Amino acid sequence: MSPGKKIYILDTNVLIHDPLAIYSFGTAEVGIPEIVLEELDKFKEAGSDVGRNSRESIRILDKLRAFGSLGEGVHMESGGILKVVFIPEDEKNKIKFPFHLDSNDNQILLTAFYYKIQGYTVKFISKDLNSRVKADVLGIESEDYLRGRVSEDKFYKGWLKYSVPSSELKVKEPGILSDIAEEKELVLNKFIWLESNNNPQNYRVFRYLGQDKFLAVSQPQLKWPLGPRNPQQLMAMDLLLDDNVQMVNLAGPAGTGKTFLALLAGLHKVLVEDDYEKMLISRPVIPLGPDIGYLPGDVSEKLHSWMQPIYDNVDLIIHSAEVAKHFGEELNFGDRARLYKEIHSKEFHKQARKARKKGDKYDKGDKYAQFNKRDKHETEPEWKIHSVDELVRHKKLSLEAITYMRGRSIPYQYILIDEVQNLSPHEVKTLVSRVGEGSKIILCGDPYQIDSPYLNFSSNGLIVSTDRFKGQKIFGTVFLENSERSELSKLAAELM
Repeated sequence: MSPGKKIYILDTNVLIHDPLAIYSFGTAEVGIPEIVLEELDKFKEAGSDVGRNSRESIRILDKLRAFGSLGEGVHMESGGILKVVFIPEDEKNKIKFPFHLDSNDNQILLTAFYYKIQGYTVKFISKDLNSRVKADVLGIESEDYLRGRVSEDKFYKGWLKYSVPSSELKVKEPGILSDIAEEKELVLNKFIWLESNNNPQNYRVFRYLGQDKFLAVSQPQLKWPLGPRNPQQLMAMDLLLDDNVQMVNLAGPAGTGKTFLALLAGLHKVLVEDDYEKMLISRPVIPLGPDIGYLPGDVSEKLHSWMQPIYDNVDLIIHSAEVAKHFGEELNFGDRARLYKEIHSKEFHKQARKARKKGDKYDKGDKYAQFNKRDKHETEPEWKIHSVDELVRHKKLSLEAITYMRGRSIPYQYILIDEVQNLSPHEVKTLVSRVGEGSKIILCGDPYQIDSPYLNFSSNGLIVSTDRFKGQKIFGTVFLENSERSELSKLAAELM
């Protein structure tokens, strides 16, 4: 023993979160309790990222054995020393420990406590809040594993907002843009949102292209009567439709339109512009309720249930085009906004339900009845596909579990990963590295709604990857703040 020497004791969840965590403590001594090895061995067979990271942690420890004894301590490239720490059997019964030893968490804490009473300066590192509280009771300094965290009040939103006189918005390139370029450290693909100081509905959006050049962002022309409803959504759609931006991160609270916009752009790029062979959509399996394995049916049926939000959004987009046909005119942006509001109304859904029940009993001219009626002999372009299942059948859409994406190279596809706030930075790195030639990847998520017990706003893969990629020519991000769902949805995001 070396009394007074500092040692970091790592909990199992730290290595499961980041197998490279042992290299994150500089020249300090790092201790891994022997019970942690037992837990890694138990978790290594899991099919999830828990299993993969457990196996990777074990492989790293096995490689270090070549440089010395893990029991005595091995020098690492970081300059620190790694050792497997344990309590001699004849010492265990002598320790006055206040917690029951019937859990592995408490046995790990016992090891940290033993080193403390031996005179070490111990710092216990754990992603488990309860274990950190218990460490405090024991008089052991403890903290979360912070590597890769992004400060919540300093995270990159992807845009800046300024109020200007209305006259400034009428010129081709407002003078304030050059001032902003000089004063601010702008990074590539950052947006400047100029809003009239006396009319918030009067605004313009510009994207920074580097070398003091800005792109004026305009409303996209899509085949569906839907589109951006506010400046932040306009920014997002601009990135989604730009083939030069190969990675797009969309973050924000529920109801801001992240997934909907990504799907709308994806359908346009795949079915209308034919820029990608198909859309590949996936979500992490972290349930709010029963796990996917407990859902009824085979793999495709389980995925259907798990991907229900995707089905809902795609159906809305497809059906909006069918309803638009019955207006008998091309829709400009104002018409689109009006129609978007109408097809979200209670009256529309009420009439649509009636139409489904009555079918042919409705007059042919009734747009609600026509909502679900088509001429089977009519030849339509690909973008007139009428359901998610039809998209899958035509191999224009693939719904996959994230597990099946590993170890692949995915070329010429529009890849959408939803609920990314529930993935670790290591998991996001693995997914992004799968993107092949000619593909584009979109990461969506709500960093305020995290279901994973070991992730938070600052450490999840969506926010961390945004921080790492910002400023890259092929990357863009938008943090969306304004809810476009119901007033109730907006209040839920703000108050709960």
